[in-house]
Amino acid sequence: MTAPDNYYEYLKGRSRLGLWYRRHWLYPRLCRHVKGQALDVGCGIGDFLRHRPGTVGVDINPATVEWCRQQGLDARLMSPDRLPFDDASFDSVVLDNVLEHLEAPGPLLAEIRRVLRPDGVLVVGVPGRRGYASDPDHKVFYDAPALVAAMAQARLASKRLFFTPFRSAWLDGHMRQYCVYGVFRRD
Repeated sequence: MTAPDNYYEYLKGRSRLGLWYRRHWLYPRLCRHVKGQALDVGCGIGDFLRHRPGTVGVDINPATVEWCRQQGLDARLMSPDRLPFDDASFDSVVLDNVLEHLEAPGPLLAEIRRVLRPDGVLVVGVPGRRGYASDPDHKVFYDAPALVAAMAQARLASKRLFFTPFRSAWLDGHMRQYCVYGVFRRD
């Protein structure tokens, strides 16, 4: 696992192109599925929180949480697999490029299900093959069927899958930013 301060510096070192991609392509696509009171699990340095005002962020890294707070964003420190919120607190949860870091995602997914309101929506993004291979901290690879299966195990029903920037076997193997996204509903 990467040290907290090193990971914080890693996140701050993202490219301008990467930031542009998130702001103008990825986050507008994700926001089509995010509704009401939203939670960003693994908020990092708060890019999504800045993009969608009113969203609450959580992270296990104290350095990134402090950075977000200094920027005026609502970020809170969480313990692994424990969200600091009451049951049914959120209409939507975003879990973007977090799931692949967990050897056993069941406890966190159960927590997400717990804090989602009935009919709440979870938007999950996982890296494609090239992105997965680029980070030694990645633990589990998810293609689209594996992502759907993991969410079904957590009792979250699949609504839709999409790929960013678009579905492509070539990009899956050659572009680090290529991801599979799923929209799942809590019954």
